[in-house]
Amino acid sequence: MAYAVIARYHCEPADEASVRAALLKAREHTRAEPANLAYEVHAEADRPGSFVLYEQYTDRAGFDAHRAAEHFDELIVGTVWPLLTERTVTFAEVL
Repeated sequence: MAYAVIARYHCEPADEASVRAALLKAREHTRAEPANLAYEVHAEADRPGSFVLYEQYTDRAGFDAHRAAEHFDELIVGTVWPLLTERTVTFAEVL
């Protein structure tokens, strides 16, 4: 069964360009992962500094491999997360 992740990130508007650039770079790397089925980055139209990510992997192990990847550590943990003022993540099984 496929495994999905919906992440909502919010940063200060001054950090929006840096977060956007890191998310788009992470998208390039993540889409090349063998277990990745989808990785979409959305900027909320009416809330500056807000992003919604939709990710889908073949299974939970594929997502775990994604989190262990060097680019995840560098771009998400090291670049994006320190700039966030809010972060929520929902995990789901795709029906």
